[in-house]
Amino acid sequence: MSLDSTMDKVLQRRAEVEERLSQAAEMTPVEMANLSRELTELRPVCEQIELVNRLTTEIADAQMMVDEAGDDSEMAEMARTELEELSGQLPAEQDKLQLLLLPKDKDDSRNAILEVRAGTGGDEAALFAADLFSMYQRFAAKHGWKFEVMEVSETGIGGYKEATATIAGSDVFARLKFESGVHRVQRVPETETGGRIHTSAATVAVLPEAEDVDIDIVETDLRIDVFRASGPGGQSVNTTDSAVRITHLPTGIVVSQQDEKSQHKNRAKAMKILRARIYDAERARVEAERAASRKGQVGSGDRSERIRTYNFPQGRVTDHRINLTLYKLDRVVVGEALDEVIEALIAEDQARRLAEGVD
Repeated sequence: MSLDSTMDKVLQRRAEVEERLSQAAEMTPVEMANLSRELTELRPVCEQIELVNRLTTEIADAQMMVDEAGDDSEMAEMARTELEELSGQLPAEQDKLQLLLLPKDKDDSRNAILEVRAGTGGDEAALFAADLFSMYQRFAAKHGWKFEVMEVSETGIGGYKEATATIAGSDVFARLKFESGVHRVQRVPETETGGRIHTSAATVAVLPEAEDVDIDIVETDLRIDVFRASGPGGQSVNTTDSAVRITHLPTGIVVSQQDEKSQHKNRAKAMKILRARIYDAERARVEAERAASRKGQVGSGDRSERIRTYNFPQGRVTDHRINLTLYKLDRVVVGEALDEVIEALIAEDQARRLAEGVD
């Protein structure tokens, strides 16, 4: 499909959505919400299309003025100057439009569930997992997102065996989806007296938060167990059976939640995470089918893929998927410079899709 026909199609779709929204009384709340979301996404694209169309028209008008100026040198010079300025502006605006016209991941605007787990490396891996969790918490604060800790399993020395949080805000999943994978750290542990550098790892998973309408969970597909919550080291932190473990029998996905004193609240949190994991599993299945014939994509989303190394002795962060190295480790781990890595990943993904024409 040519660029012109794509532009016409997008403008036509905006008109259809606006017309449909003017008949709000005939729509269900879900349909109205979906159309409102679509219109919000269409507006910046349509504004860019209108800008490109206006520039194209003005260039044609300026060229006509040059052609018709005849012996009027002053008029011809003015028209040529305007033509040069407009012609110089158009390519950049067309590039912006091409990016806006790239098919969007339908989950980009969603909130996300962040899961960080200690990997190989014992106590040092758990400390690194805690550092990563803190990095994303500060990154969320920088962007004005709401970061709500769902569950933390501590090691007792400040490390995390695993930690889960929900992150709510504008385009959270779009910004964080490339963070899924194995993060590796190289540093001298505080407990290391010989000054030797240790390598350990933690796994990050970023899941798009699922809505009730996305996943239809049948009650008979769930096995729900309740038990007494316990803290680090096994000490009891609750005298009632408030902790909840939910098993989704068809997929085998298991979610436990015990941070709240109320069994009802723990169950609600566990169901939220369960929905996200089921939705993510289906998303991964579909993506794997689509990616089977692709080459060079930015990360497969595979949780076992090593994506990044944080080297403390050299003060550098390396993202292995795009061969990017930044000597700003101190600023990345506090969430300040993480945007530089994420922007590079997004740009690489956009460039690949533009080059390959991937939907």
